[in-house]
Amino acid sequence: MATTAFKGNPVNTVGELPAAGANAPAFDLVGEGLSALTSADVSGRVVLNIFPSIDTGVCAASVRKFNELAASIDNTTVVNVSKDLPFAQARFCGAEGIEDVKVGSAFRSSFGEDYGVTMDDGPMAGLLARSVVVLDADGAVIHTELVPEITQEPDYDAAVKALG
Repeated sequence: MATTAFKGNPVNTVGELPAAGANAPAFDLVGEGLSALTSADVSGRVVLNIFPSIDTGVCAASVRKFNELAASIDNTTVVNVSKDLPFAQARFCGAEGIEDVKVGSAFRSSFGEDYGVTMDDGPMAGLLARSVVVLDADGAVIHTELVPEITQEPDYDAAVKALG
């Protein structure tokens, strides 16, 4: 179990993020139009931008920022992961002109448990804790971050630096 916080109150997750150097767990998410989005569907390096809900300011900011970064990083796919329905994610991205990232909903998968990011207690129990997991082209974990406070944006520079 890992710990983050929500407005200063500790929040536990169901496990730990995968360790650097380990092979990342395969994922099976729901993409736009209810299509499957699996780890096999993305090639090259992968940035998993994981967050509670697209309908919060900090989550929306992270999607915008990773979209901006994704446009300038070769051989890298950014996947935004939350338990929001894929319709909500696609609506947000469409309204914001966000085109360089993929959206993946974990609403009917074990992603949160597999990656150790499902919040186990607190007011957002059941949602995904804000975190970032960066994978190399072979699916090995090269960077992870569980933000110390859910209301805080992730360290974008550290994620990009991990990509080399």
